[in-house]
Amino acid sequence: MGKKNNRNTKGKIISAAWKLFYEQGYDDTTVDEIVESSETSKGSFYHYFDGKDALLSSLSYLFDEKYDALKDNLPQGTFIEKLCHINQELFLMIENSISVDLLSRLFSSQLITKGRRHLLDQDRTYYKLLRDIIQEGRSNNELEDSVSVNEVIKAYALMERGMMYDWCLCNGDYSLAQYSKLLLPKFLANFTKRSEEHTSELQSPTSIS
Repeated sequence: MGKKNNRNTKGKIISAAWKLFYEQGYDDTTVDEIVESSETSKGSFYHYFDGKDALLSSLSYLFDEKYDALKDNLPQGTFIEKLCHINQELFLMIENSISVDLLSRLFSSQLITKGRRHLLDQDRTYYKLLRDIIQEGRSNNELEDSVSVNEVIKAYALMERGMMYDWCLCNGDYSLAQYSKLLLPKFLANFTKRSEEHTSELQSPTSIS
């Protein structure tokens, strides 16, 4: 029970903080406001975080909460359809509740942090869910034989981070979710059996006129 309460307390602080960051800006949000909004205590806050800046790395916690909610209600379909579904859900959440400034601060904090980086933590729900989906694709013979599950996980995560980074660079002047909806399926198709067969056809001497 103690561990569950600890997670709930930390989760309350993180959720309240990012809601305030989005509504009134990071610089204009104080620790006292976060404590009050989360209905916790200042002692609890400093038990989990050294200060407000330490919360920047906690955005991955909110992302994983979203993945926890999604993992038991995935749509039927191929591994590509499932990956595109969770991507759309995440990117819509970012567009609706995480400002460009906040996402930019997250990337900045991860670039300068020493030691373990939360975004790359393989114990995150994110990576576990990716592995489950892609491994299912492997079991269903959807992946081309020359590609490993780990390679697809890394490629997907890299592609997703790249799209978020570009969205920040462009100051959010386009829809992140809509752009990903067009681009991601085409990118993931490179790892499928169909892609492998299509490539073989293009390279076959008999296909050249």
